[in-house]
Amino acid sequence: MTVNFARILFVFCLLAGLSPAQNVRAADAVLVPKIEGPWWQVAGSPDLGKYTTDRQQPVDFAIWQAADGTWQIWSCIRSTGYPGWTRLFYRWEAKNITDHDWKPMGIAMTSDTGLGEVEGMLQAPYVMRAQGQYVMFYGTGDHIALATSRDGKEFQRRISPEGTVGMFSDGFGTRDPMTIRAGGTFYTYYSANPGTVFDAKDASAANRSSLHMMANADLVRTSPDLKHWSDAKVVAQGGEAGTGPYSAECPFVYYDRKSRYYYLFRTQHYGEKPETRVYRSKDPVNFGVNDDRYLVETLPVAAPEIVESHGQLYIAALLPSLKGIQIAKLGFEEKQ
Repeated sequence: MTVNFARILFVFCLLAGLSPAQNVRAADAVLVPKIEGPWWQVAGSPDLGKYTTDRQQPVDFAIWQAADGTWQIWSCIRSTGYPGWTRLFYRWEAKNITDHDWKPMGIAMTSDTGLGEVEGMLQAPYVMRAQGQYVMFYGTGDHIALATSRDGKEFQRRISPEGTVGMFSDGFGTRDPMTIRAGGTFYTYYSANPGTVFDAKDASAANRSSLHMMANADLVRTSPDLKHWSDAKVVAQGGEAGTGPYSAECPFVYYDRKSRYYYLFRTQHYGEKPETRVYRSKDPVNFGVNDDRYLVETLPVAAPEIVESHGQLYIAALLPSLKGIQIAKLGFEEKQ
């Protein structure tokens, strides 16, 4: 028996209320993220007590909903008066994600050199629910580490039998972790500058000024249990975004259930002209290495994070002044 696939497609489209041409366009449509409506500020430059400086900046952050329903933000504050590399974590809280000017809750975490963390080098937290608890991934200066919480507010570092917190490293500058779970596997994406050789424990101005970071890349490691990790794989590097030391900052991967595509948000520029390129791929470990075939959009934001509340997507990002954090609604639309 000969099957007429064209006729089957025609009948299916009629039943769906679409013409065959409309159905083809829908199948080929490339959806891209679009910021919808105005931004509102949720966090500013906080009072750090004795560590407060005029130069401090809230930068890479995490946003999530705690067990009691409140919304939480932890941000890395840099250029503070804290010893070493000047960075620490600060926390804000709100009842609703749409609230303006969330309540400052104080310093949330500082570095612990006794556990192998570089002094003043806590970086870029990311929080998710996993294994019946809240799990926070963060950078220690030269490693990715993990902390856990039952309530989503108070976190305790996970310490290895060796007495340190680092899970894996690609050298100084291993930072900006975020994690998704797909098919029972955890995918932890992060930024690194493989090949950079540097004494991270020397935070002197002279040593910092001599630092020359190698080409930046987004990498991934996978794990079945958040304890045993695969080797690193580069998932995005080069292309239009460049190969400079900060060309693959703050990787964030969002899975769009409707299109079944993974979207990688990769930041190149902070400040008054923020810039984040967005890549779209069916393969969560390949967004293009020296290859822009997956590049679909560029957004005027830095260090974005995407969350969902009551069916609405939101995007959080840094203020262009680098003096706080803002949120807006986010949607996905057909690329024109």
